[in-house]
Parts: sequence; C-alpha cells; structure tokens
Amino acid sequence: MRWQSRTVDAEDGALPGLSRAGFVRTVTTPEFDGITFHEVLCKSALNRIPEGANLPFRWTVNPMRGCSHACRYCFARSTHEYLDLDAGRDFDAQIVVKTNIAAVLRTELNKQSWHRETVALGTNTDPYQRAEGRYRVMPGIIRALADSGTPFSILTKGTLLRRDLPLLTQAAREVRVGLAVSIAILDRDLHLGLETGTPSPRARLDLVRVLTDAGFMVHVMVAPVIPLLTDSHAHLDALFGAIAAAGAGSAVAFPMHLRGSTRGWFLTWLAEHHPDLLPRYRRLYGRGAYVTPEYATWLRGRVDPLLAAHGLTPHKTAEPETQSETAHTDAAQLALFA
Repeated sequence: MRWQSRTVDAEDGALPGLSRAGFVRTVTTPEFDGITFHEVLCKSALNRIPEGANLPFRWTVNPMRGCSHACRYCFARSTHEYLDLDAGRDFDAQIVVKTNIAAVLRTELNKQSWHRETVALGTNTDPYQRAEGRYRVMPGIIRALADSGTPFSILTKGTLLRRDLPLLTQAAREVRVGLAVSIAILDRDLHLGLETGTPSPRARLDLVRVLTDAGFMVHVMVAPVIPLLTDSHAHLDALFGAIAAAGAGSAVAFPMHLRGSTRGWFLTWLAEHHPDLLPRYRRLYGRGAYVTPEYATWLRGRVDPLLAAHGLTPHKTAEPETQSETAHTDAAQLALFA
C-alpha cells in the first residue's frame, strides 16, 4: 500500500499539543483505515517511575501514545489530553509514534551512568498494538536492551509479539526477560464491545501457549475485572481454567478503576449497553475512581480460591483496588510482571 502523508504546521493551529512532543508529520494509509499516525522525534526514551511507587522496576519505555486496541476501560486515556487530543475517539485513532526511540534508547543505555536496572514496556499503551506492524520499533528496542545487558519485561494484548519471539529468545540468553499477556475477558460479545481493536481472547491464549513452549514463564493479567460483567464465578473459573491450560505460570486479577476521562468514556458505553447497571455502578464507585473496599475484599475472596484450584501462582503486588490503597502512578498500575 502506498502511504499518503502530509506535514502539519503546528503554527497554523493544527494539533498544537503535538508540537511539544517533537512533531514531524502526520500519516494516513488504507492499511489502517480510520487511524491517523503522528510521527514524532523523542528526546528521551527512558521514563523514570516516581519514588515511592513500590514496584520491582524504576524505568519504563513507551514507544507510542494512544492505542488502537480501543479498550473502553483503558486507564491511560487521559494522557492524550496533554497533546490537546481527546481521551475518547482520538485516543483510539490518533496514534503518536516515536519513530527514533530505539536509537535514543541505545544512546541512553550506553551512558556510564546507566546501571542496567530493569525496564518495563507496556506500562502505558501497548507496544504491540497494530501500529507496530508498520513501524517496527520494538526489534530495535529489544536489541538495545539486550546489547546493553539491561533486563526488561513486556506486557501486551498484542499477538504481534510472536513476530519477535526469535529475538526475545536470543535476548533471554543475555538478560532476564519477563513476558506477560493481558486477558481480562473470555466472553466473545463482551470482548467485541469493550476491547474492539484487540486480538481475540483465544488468540491471546494461543500466544501464551507459544511463549510457554518457547521456554518462557508467562504471566497473565486478568485485569481489569469489570464489576457485574466479568466477576461471576462462572466467567472467572472458565478464564482461569483456559489460562492454566495455555501453560501460564502465574496470574493476577484486580477490579477496574475509572480515573479521569476513562470514567465518562466507560460509563457512556455502560449506559448504552447495560443501563440497568448504572445505579449499582454509582454505589460501587461513588464519585471516585475506585471500587468500594467491600467489593475489593469480596473479589479477592472469589479470585484467590480459583487461582489455587487451577494451579496458578498468585503474583504478589500492591494492587490499586481502592483510592485509599493506591500509591502508584497510573502508568505503573498495569506493569506488574517485571
């Protein structure tokens, strides 16, 4: 397919927030109907996690902003507003790609001040969303990390990761590599409504099997658990059973939180498809981002026995279940498997 592109002059008022992100050009292509790519040149690749986050890593790399997975519940939606883009449709369809990120990362990793601390990928938007198939920035990132002796982890819903399996296998001979797959929904119709742009749950379970067969200890994130929609015993039992059958070594589950613009985006969908649940959601979330402590305790009581029944090791972490409990930044809440 031939690319059709145009250069946007930020001084003309077009997408002014992107001028702060090293904007180069805007690109569209028939291969990605309905999606616009904004190519930028980043000045840095490594992002430091704030002190006090209590996570097993202090550094992240995010090759893109926005995500064509279009998950209604995605916590990272509000980050698009920093670019003067909206957290709804724009987040799903206006994808910012840091085209030079691998080269910048290699330079940063080669500095004498770098101490080869663990780096996590997939903490904001998915590095293996569809855009990666076109831009192919992940192979350069993986090679830069492995060549510098830096351990890293990847969390993804994207089955495109299979493309880089030989490279990841090679990297694992040099550094510690952690791989995690996010699978929150097993029901097909619910998946199509809430995770419109993601690979199917079956495809992601197959990814777990492929990675396991390649020798990786794969972790699965069953998150978010969506109250009154995916928290039934039957759904969680079937999901954990499928995850165990795929060969995963451990799993974690915690309830959905609705922070910032994500709250309105999700509740709009709920009002359209499940209006009867709105009163119960108002009680569960009140005016905050997190479920009540009572619900969080109830869910833990349901999840833990199911994990044990299916032989899945719970992955211990400080899960952001209520507003009073969370001490992490949103960018770190989904990166639990470093």
